[in-house]
Amino acid sequence: MPTAAIPTLHTDPVNAQILSISEDRIQGFVRDPFGTIAEMSGVELGTVLERIQAMLRAGTIRRVRQTLMATNLAEGALVAWQFPEDADINKAFDFMFQEDPFSGHVVVRSADPATPGSRYRLWTTVKVPQGYSIDKHCAVLARLTGAAHFRVMPANRIFALGVGHVRRKGMEPGSKSDALAEVKDTTKAELTDLEWQVLTALKRELEPEEVRRDLWERRANEAGIPLETFYEVAESLNKRGVIGRFSTFLEHVKPLESGERVTRFNALFHWAVPQGREIEAGREVGRFHILTHCYWREGGDEFRNVNIMAVAHGTEKETVLAHKKAIDEHLASAGIPLLYTNVFWGGRSEIKPSEISPFEYRDWCAKMGIDPEGMRAEG
Repeated sequence: MPTAAIPTLHTDPVNAQILSISEDRIQGFVRDPFGTIAEMSGVELGTVLERIQAMLRAGTIRRVRQTLMATNLAEGALVAWQFPEDADINKAFDFMFQEDPFSGHVVVRSADPATPGSRYRLWTTVKVPQGYSIDKHCAVLARLTGAAHFRVMPANRIFALGVGHVRRKGMEPGSKSDALAEVKDTTKAELTDLEWQVLTALKRELEPEEVRRDLWERRANEAGIPLETFYEVAESLNKRGVIGRFSTFLEHVKPLESGERVTRFNALFHWAVPQGREIEAGREVGRFHILTHCYWREGGDEFRNVNIMAVAHGTEKETVLAHKKAIDEHLASAGIPLLYTNVFWGGRSEIKPSEISPFEYRDWCAKMGIDPEGMRAEG
């Protein structure tokens, strides 16, 4: 079929069938990711390859890549940034997105002015390689962007992590799993040079022409690693819990070429539950299918000591709020008191994979005129 004739909208029935699997159903490392997508979606392999290539070229899919559990490979946190009233927050946004490879999600968020923490308008995810200090890195970013204050909130535990916007479209408020969410810790894994070599080859996003069944054979050849060795190392890393999912990431923030949006509203939910009940509450919240992320993070005094945070997306604000109401009511029915809760709404947003390589970090420090040894974590 000529490229121009291949449907590229996420709403096309065949594309939606593929995306309902390819967004977040291929967990861990698999030797044949596109074959697995075809098998699970019921769409013939040639069509899967053709459609994913076409959607990637059209920008419906913004990237295809093997994700890593970066929280187990690097020091990471959600960071809230406060700037002086007269500062141009868009300049800081551009710097974080364009000049800092270690910042991932960059989002301008807003809340009612009376909300604790509402002056923290720029939110980013930040990761630095093991051995380096995320606080020192953020202090450098604050100096370079003119931030007045920042709050670093590492993840103590993870309860939900997955995209699946097509799968969630039209989901009823209150939809949840029968079982409690699994708890994922953030213990760091130490890797050998060979393991880093394989991970580096795994994680690079695919060009359209790389959407083929022999994907890993080509990546192994590039890395100069025998294919079976490549597979063995990747599968070993998968067992150690440092491999995420193989995913086709939709462009869900900006309008597509058709003018359609995959989602319109991006909400960061905050809950404060009694100290000591964070894991219990997180497992209850993480059950809800609408959530793309759910973590135990400590917000501190600036955010009324919230400790459970989650993200949901939707096309209608009222529906997103209805999902949150269902979660609030479920927590109450489970006997977990809500000491405080709020919503921070996303505005301008950019997303890119955070770099976690120590080699890249030293190069970045040199570019910024910083001694990398001075960025080491204490102790």
